[in-house]
Amino acid sequence: MESEGYKVVFEKDSVFLHTSAKRHQDQDSLIPGVIRIVEKGSDTVLQWTPVEEAGDAPQIVFSKKDLSGSTTEEVLFDPGYEPDWAVISTVGTRPRVQDEPPVPVAPPPSPRGQWAFSISLSELKSIRKSRPGLGWSYLIFITKDGVSLQALHFHRGGTKALLRALCKYLILATSPKDSRLYLVYTHDSYALSHSFDELQLFDDNSSNLVSRFLQDPYTAAFGGFSKVTNFFRGALHHEDGTAQRALGDPSAGLEDEPGFEVITCENSWWRGAVPANGLPWQMGVRLQVQLGERPVVQREPPVTELEWEQHLDPEGRVTNVDRLRRRIFAGGLSTGLRKDVWKYLLGYYSWDNTSEENRAHVRRKTDEYFRMKLQWKSVSEEQEQRNSLLRGYRSLIERDVSRTDRNNKFYEGSENPGLVLLNDVLMTYCMYNFDLGYVQGMSDLLSPVLYVTQNEVDAFWCFSGFMDLVHQNFEESQESMKRQLAQLTQLLRLLDPLLCDFLDSKESGTLCFCFRWLLIWFKREFAFTDVLQLWEVLWTGLPCPCFHLLVACGILDSEREALMNSGFGFNEILKHINELTMKMNVNDILCRAEALYRQLAATPELLRPVQELLGLGAGASPSHSASSDPASSPQPLSPGQAPELELADSIPPSQPDSSIEILPTEDPSPCQSPSP
Repeated sequence: MESEGYKVVFEKDSVFLHTSAKRHQDQDSLIPGVIRIVEKGSDTVLQWTPVEEAGDAPQIVFSKKDLSGSTTEEVLFDPGYEPDWAVISTVGTRPRVQDEPPVPVAPPPSPRGQWAFSISLSELKSIRKSRPGLGWSYLIFITKDGVSLQALHFHRGGTKALLRALCKYLILATSPKDSRLYLVYTHDSYALSHSFDELQLFDDNSSNLVSRFLQDPYTAAFGGFSKVTNFFRGALHHEDGTAQRALGDPSAGLEDEPGFEVITCENSWWRGAVPANGLPWQMGVRLQVQLGERPVVQREPPVTELEWEQHLDPEGRVTNVDRLRRRIFAGGLSTGLRKDVWKYLLGYYSWDNTSEENRAHVRRKTDEYFRMKLQWKSVSEEQEQRNSLLRGYRSLIERDVSRTDRNNKFYEGSENPGLVLLNDVLMTYCMYNFDLGYVQGMSDLLSPVLYVTQNEVDAFWCFSGFMDLVHQNFEESQESMKRQLAQLTQLLRLLDPLLCDFLDSKESGTLCFCFRWLLIWFKREFAFTDVLQLWEVLWTGLPCPCFHLLVACGILDSEREALMNSGFGFNEILKHINELTMKMNVNDILCRAEALYRQLAATPELLRPVQELLGLGAGASPSHSASSDPASSPQPLSPGQAPELELADSIPPSQPDSSIEILPTEDPSPCQSPSP
């Protein structure tokens, strides 16, 4: 429906307004009507209009079915929401005619007309939906003034269609404390005050990338990542109360939304997530560290089979492990060695075991693996129907396996046995790690491991070792991912403050485009064979547990000129980063990453948390590097085990570090992008 100045973009009839939350059936409390979304000039409004009174209200009975499927007697009506949500609307009511767009002239008063409402979408604060299985679906709209409009019951369905239509104008995010409550934000005022794990969008398409990214970033981050541009762009604009909450203003109504974590941005020299202790990175502190000249690093040739054999004693024990690790870090492994050496790097084999001890270990682990595999293989279809968790894992794994590395010959074709092994290993891992189970993205980590080992049992235990390093990336809280992004921000700020200033000015200082890199260790950024080399380098744990963060810095360093000299905005930066996929040279990036590490390691003024992050202890030599001190080479750690960069710990209370400049907190940093 369209007329001058008005356009009806959504309309649904048989939407009944319940004027009472009482639990008894009362026909007078049911008012049939039509709900519409109307574009009215520059504004968009949501309106509900009662139908014309042409007799008694239709006889609507709320009934339930018993287990046999037969309909039972009429039961007492349970609206499914608490009485405190049934506050009578105090929003000015404007009676409407059913088939005409809203007009400022009110029709003659009628008992039903008093319940009509029209509200601008910008005035909505939240939407509460009904509990499943309670009869008709309903929605309750709550305004920013705290007023709850009367419940609208959709007797012929349509709640999802309405929410889809609303998502063309709004962002609907599920509250982490109440799965039935959608929090409402406009695209230009939504602040990134909620970490990604706490958001679950309801969007126009159930497979929509933004929805999937925020609900489950493990899959959505893998492809078409640039499609989240508009969401993040809107997320980085701050306005009114939402902006105040994002800026850490405790008086800005933060108590109204419990459970959300605030990421402070005021005077932000530091950009990133809040550490686990709740302290913001900013605190008005700006690092002033003078870095030395960046050294030139060249990669060495890969470890050969002859060189490997020279590290084995007559009984098969590996000798000079530290030297071997340094060689793997500096040059990687030749193709023929990966099948054996990866088992050591991932903890399946022990460096100290003899060949016979390793063979005995494999026999034990083979038996253990197949016992776990039998657990899910022996579940009957009838049993599985009563195990929703197992059904969910199986469905998710089957879907992910069908699209993992299908352009690789090892996995191509519909009847490829590699796909069966990929599926079975992932299902068995669910039995091995009940707490974590399967999360989207794990198939990307398993695929290269299975490709190299070409053995189901070996692949499983190597994959388990890999997951021991990165399992926190896949945990629901995503604290590890937020911590790593914050650490990456700090490292980049030390290494290239001008680049950080540029990204800040383009609303990209949060480094959200690095999420996929860290989540699955650059699996989608490099060619398949390059990923094999990169991972074995990272598995050495050299020169520091968080070398993957320096790899990310190396990528950004390689694109510095392209980013800063192009005039890119937020959208173009995200698109440019996305298009780097499969175009980067892994050896060049590894050289840059190691050079960055050596440059930082040679800087004596580094704050203690940065030294800890880089594996530079108090007694470590400033010239420490991967090729100079084997005794201090740390073992691989999970990214979540990396030391937290707590700014409070890095500044002595009485004597500030001379390398720190305290910025006036009332004035924004000159490199901070201005708030809109």
